[in-house]
Amino acid sequence: MIRRFGEPPKSGKKYTVRPGAYAILPSRGSLLLTFQAAPEPEFQLPGGGIDSGESAIKALHREVLEETGWGISNPRKLGVFRRFTFMPDYDLWAEKICHIYYATPVIRRSLPLEPKHSAVFLPKAEAISHLSNAGDKCFVSRFHRT
Repeated sequence: MIRRFGEPPKSGKKYTVRPGAYAILPSRGSLLLTFQAAPEPEFQLPGGGIDSGESAIKALHREVLEETGWGISNPRKLGVFRRFTFMPDYDLWAEKICHIYYATPVIRRSLPLEPKHSAVFLPKAEAISHLSNAGDKCFVSRFHRT
């Protein structure tokens, strides 16, 4: 059973399963996060959807680059959780299956490629308090204690 964070599914809504890969990216006492300015301003673990036929690791590298401009190395899977949410950019009710990885940001290749995204380094404790969803907060909190 995959642990759920956040709201339960809403009655009468049809949810599309959306697997995704997300990274906890520590560097010099801080974590690299992405800040998404719209549709709602929020801090997130960098990452996103796994495209059809794409591996989770390939998606992780692609999504981190798109959202932060950084290349990463040595991804290691920490776990998985799910959450039910509305994705306004896609006009979609989604059951997000969030695969969480630990990796190292190694080189800044560009500015973020995704519109309305920016790369932000925050101290670990501050990062936890700013993350927008409970699943991300849980995984970073567990990582932060080790």
